[in-house]
Amino acid sequence: MLGRTDSRRRLLFLLVTFAVVGASLLTRLTYWQLAQRDRLSDEAFAQTTMRQESPSRRGDIYDRSGVVVLATTVDRERLAAMPSELSPVRRREVATKLISLLRLEGDEAKALKERMSTDKKYVVLAHGLDRKTANRIRAAAMAKEVEAVLLESEPVRVYPHEGAGPDSTLAAHLLGFVNRDGIGQYGVEQYYQEQLGGQPRIVHAERDVAARAIPDTIVVDDPGVPGEDIRLTIDAGLQLALEGEVLAAWAADKAKSVSAVVMDPYTGAVLAEATYPSYNGNNYRSIASIDPTRFNDPIVSSVYEPGSVFKMLTAIAGLETDTVTTKTKIKDVGTLKLDNGRTHVDDADHKGRGWMTFEDAIAYSRNVVAAKVAIALGKTTGEAAAILHGTWTRLGFGQPTGIDVAGEVRGLVNDPTISPWSQIDLANGSFGQGIAVTPIQLATAFAAMVNGGMLVQPHVVTAIGSRDIQPPIRGQVIDPTLSTTLIGMMNHVVTEVPFYRDRTLVPGYDVGGKTGTAQIWDPTAREGHGDWKHNLFNYSFVGYIGRTAGVPDLVISVKINEGTPTIARVGQIEMPVMSFELFRRIATDAITRPGLLPEHRTPSAPLTADR
Repeated sequence: MLGRTDSRRRLLFLLVTFAVVGASLLTRLTYWQLAQRDRLSDEAFAQTTMRQESPSRRGDIYDRSGVVVLATTVDRERLAAMPSELSPVRRREVATKLISLLRLEGDEAKALKERMSTDKKYVVLAHGLDRKTANRIRAAAMAKEVEAVLLESEPVRVYPHEGAGPDSTLAAHLLGFVNRDGIGQYGVEQYYQEQLGGQPRIVHAERDVAARAIPDTIVVDDPGVPGEDIRLTIDAGLQLALEGEVLAAWAADKAKSVSAVVMDPYTGAVLAEATYPSYNGNNYRSIASIDPTRFNDPIVSSVYEPGSVFKMLTAIAGLETDTVTTKTKIKDVGTLKLDNGRTHVDDADHKGRGWMTFEDAIAYSRNVVAAKVAIALGKTTGEAAAILHGTWTRLGFGQPTGIDVAGEVRGLVNDPTISPWSQIDLANGSFGQGIAVTPIQLATAFAAMVNGGMLVQPHVVTAIGSRDIQPPIRGQVIDPTLSTTLIGMMNHVVTEVPFYRDRTLVPGYDVGGKTGTAQIWDPTAREGHGDWKHNLFNYSFVGYIGRTAGVPDLVISVKINEGTPTIARVGQIEMPVMSFELFRRIATDAITRPGLLPEHRTPSAPLTADR
């Protein structure tokens, strides 16, 4: 007979073991129920529900009239699919049919095939389908030619007006574009993202197996705020004309690019601005894959050495310090040795013109005379450098103008208190070498020269929603009487020199301005040692046009970047369209534009800081 296998000791051991295990489980359960309750609830909630942010309707962008729509948002359709619901063979068949319906080729067709070949429950195949394309897909789905596909509504930003150039939209650089996430990129779209985009609508809902919201379970957490419409200072008609002018000059001069801006010198309102090459804001993705630098607006985002247009800044410094008057005679010697003979500057033709008045020297753009005036500004080179540099910064160079578009740069201005200037630095600066500026900075500075001496705030938006925007004037930077003198000097440039007079004046209007031609430094030349580009220059003209003598109505800044001259010899450079000819064309378009300007402007109504 077998003995008994149970024992009190074993039973006690089992009871203790069960008690310990039970206590552990109870402790763990308590930990989960109490200490981890919130975390576990959140995880469970996240697995069965979703939080979704939907952009509010983006505000429209209008031109200054409030009638012409430059940017708007339309509802188009997004094509999605659920590959997991199909067999691998059927996925390939559906992909082939969709590629045909969407008329895709190359990389786009390959990408759709790859997305359809996965086991994912939900993939997006195409964005921004127009009605005709969406209807083709609906018909194919009804005929069972494609399966497990969805057409979903999505907002798409549209720029409805074509620009003057091929495959471009009107004011593309100024406007920028909106990416697929509803975020503005570049230009006005980026700068005014908060106002245009509004606040998104936020909801939560239970989700289905394809991670989509189940309609009956949607709960609105925040209804959102619609974006506000914006009205620009831009005149759509003038903008189109300006784009046509820069395109024509770009083609004729075989230039790298051509830019121009038209500004009201009394308010700082930009009435038109354009650069060619431009781009199509409706097709920004193709540009992004080829040349994303095309999105940068050279009017505000690219700097260059302006050349002799800066002689007007030297004139301001010389006239303010009584170093010269417009009639002071200065000897032009052709070549001026500096820094005890170690350096020198030359006139463009390397020939001295002898004694000439200061205003004639500015008109004929004599480098030697400008350098002499700059050096004479102070008793020492340091004192003269401080005066000239102070004139530059007072007129806004070396700092952003504050224009309301994304991507503005400050330019490059060497401060003589940080890095002392030699005489050659002072001389080069007197005629616009060794400093880098933007076209909008030039337009703003010249506006101050002709409007009575007030530095205006350049801007492109005049109203947000129902609120009018009027940027403040930045302050008096030139004496009003000096402003009158500068207007006369600029008029003297285009009336004294036959070369300018024949191709700059506009019959029946008052015109003035200053040219600039600057060499271009190539740091990659000579195996990285750098050198000046051969027979390639940057050409500038900044000037005014007015309906009444001595009362400018508009300021126009023109830049031809790396134009190719047809004649290039010492002292003479010719292109099919010179910068001052381009100015004349733009000025004529602008001054004759109906309703662009106020009815009267007179010198008896000076500009004030409080307007």
